[in-house]
Amino acid sequence: MVDISLVEALKFQGDPLADAVIADLTATGRVGAVNEVLAHFRANDQPVPEDLPESVRTYLVATGNPPEWVDLDRITRAYEFFVDDGVHVAAVLSFAAMVNCYAQPRPSRVLALTHGLNQPHRRLSETSQFVMNMMGCDAFGSGGALVPTIQKTRLIHAAVRHFITRSGKWDVRADGVPVCQQDMVGSLLIFSVQVVEGMRRLGISVTEAEAEDYYYVWRVTGAMLGIPVQALPETLTEARELNSALVETSYGPSPEGVQLTAHLLGLYEKLFPGKMFDGIVAALVRQIVDERVADWLQVPHSRGWQRAARIGTRVLGALERAEDDSAIATKILDRAGELLLGGSVRTLTDGQSTTLNIPADLRERWHANGLCPAGPPPVQGDRRTDARPRPEPVAGPPTF
Repeated sequence: MVDISLVEALKFQGDPLADAVIADLTATGRVGAVNEVLAHFRANDQPVPEDLPESVRTYLVATGNPPEWVDLDRITRAYEFFVDDGVHVAAVLSFAAMVNCYAQPRPSRVLALTHGLNQPHRRLSETSQFVMNMMGCDAFGSGGALVPTIQKTRLIHAAVRHFITRSGKWDVRADGVPVCQQDMVGSLLIFSVQVVEGMRRLGISVTEAEAEDYYYVWRVTGAMLGIPVQALPETLTEARELNSALVETSYGPSPEGVQLTAHLLGLYEKLFPGKMFDGIVAALVRQIVDERVADWLQVPHSRGWQRAARIGTRVLGALERAEDDSAIATKILDRAGELLLGGSVRTLTDGQSTTLNIPADLRERWHANGLCPAGPPPVQGDRRTDARPRPEPVAGPPTF
């Protein structure tokens, strides 16, 4: 069992390896040059670029391997679970996990200071792309793209810490370190433990073995993100206990959380054109998240759609139970997930022409099953992970 006092102390801990890199780059004015080089550093098996400052090269080498204790068989099982239910995972991430993140006042304030309150597409697209890279067939191996994604994420978090702590708008003694390791643990539990529970609230069947393996991938990823491994529960049962003791007790109302949620709901209302379906997204959110959280974040009520959502989850559960025996039930389930993920692909970039990049192996498996929300498989040999330019954050930290 994780010592809760240890996790509480992480409120004041950043990421020493990444923080040292950002301190060096900002002091020497080399942030822009490093951004240009790392923009092309996307695959696990790419050699570390030569034309980087020594501090960056040292960091990339030190953080370039998964922990020695990683069990690749469990990673493979989690991949198979994601092949079957990835679109449903994406739906819960979109409709519930992001809202639960906004229910945490401190991280919401960090988002407000870095991205602004009206850019939900940025956070959603980054999170979705991260999960897609994490759930690829060989995510940690030579065929994946997760390692550079993790390394860049750590640098972005370090940049946020650097800029916010020097902005005069953050009191470290009172609020802890921005993007602290405690908040990282909280986000990991929201994206793993709470996503599985959210799927079950929607009537989607997830076995305990599948839930354990899905959490395990997040635990490995958390260790690579710099979270002290002793703060990462070893079992799903312990993770649930920590989620109750740490994350759910941190929930509460905040002006930033309310505004972030409102903009997120507005983004997803675009999935359903016209007025007929107004309120359906809010109803889905209220079906998945805790009622107090929905009230704190002022998620609108819609009695008709909330009743429909409750009925829909019962229907979905019945379809799940019939899935092995009914091709029609399977098709309906997959089509529902395709609509959600396909819709998010279209709206995440707020009208831009770019889309999420689904790893080639996932795209091929989904396409073979008649389900691929982002189009046909890529050309053979195309292993790009995210070729689009990244927009600059509002507060100006490096993008990497």
